[in-house]
Amino acid sequence: MKHGILRTTNEELLVLWNLILKNFWVTIKIILMVTTLMILIEYFEVKFKDKIREVITGKPLNQYVMASLLGAIPGCMDAFLVVSLYTHGMVGFGALAAVMLSTAGDEAFIMLAMAPEAALKIFAITIILGIIGGYLADKTVKFLKIKTCEHCIIEMHQVQTGPHFLKEHIYGHILKKHIPKLFLWIFVPLIMVEFLIQNFDFASVISGLPVFALVVFAALAGIIPESGPHMIFLILYSKGLIPFSVLLVSTLSQDGHGLLPLLSHTIKDTVYIQIFTTGFSLVIGMILLVIGV
Repeated sequence: MKHGILRTTNEELLVLWNLILKNFWVTIKIILMVTTLMILIEYFEVKFKDKIREVITGKPLNQYVMASLLGAIPGCMDAFLVVSLYTHGMVGFGALAAVMLSTAGDEAFIMLAMAPEAALKIFAITIILGIIGGYLADKTVKFLKIKTCEHCIIEMHQVQTGPHFLKEHIYGHILKKHIPKLFLWIFVPLIMVEFLIQNFDFASVISGLPVFALVVFAALAGIIPESGPHMIFLILYSKGLIPFSVLLVSTLSQDGHGLLPLLSHTIKDTVYIQIFTTGFSLVIGMILLVIGV
């Protein structure tokens, strides 16, 4: 009996170790991508700041369209790009909202494989809703007089190219200040969320709920900084257990890994964007319920 208990304990520890190791490498992969983007964006922002602002980020409408189109591209890289642009003051809060509403992260590839027709519809719809949401997000923060991402912009005004850029900015700012926090904000949530998904049968609980509750749950699940819950809705949709509207709301609300890098810069803005995208997704979901989609 004692030997059986020890064997069970060892098996559980092995599963836990594999979970930690898997998410450690996922975290390293994300950090490498984000660090590369941060360095590139910051260098080009310093070197060609005025030109970039004029061509790419000059008008708010251009920002919404650009961010929504980037978000619709499968993968998290494009969301990371917009987050980097945002933390450098090159795009506004509306562009950040637009990309988070339109992105499906890496799960976009799986959506295309499991439900290609629905995936293409969702990509098209989220691009449009991302543009609308981006516009409304900027109007909302302006109306409520919410100040966003101030500290990162202030730091950027003092950056110079050359040895100063390498020493003070890449090492002192990115590698020393942001990367340690970025690692923790990505690694810990990934482990916690995947542990919960593996140990609780979310799918059977969700499929038994009424559509209204599913819409609300899909929107609120997007608060979790991981795309695992969205995978559950995708699987349920592919099996015909939930309607298209719930899958769309889940896609709008969830950000995949795209929002995690923002946590290392500003928790306040991360909370703001989560509140907005969740609220916007809920409104869209209620509208779809009313019209019977």
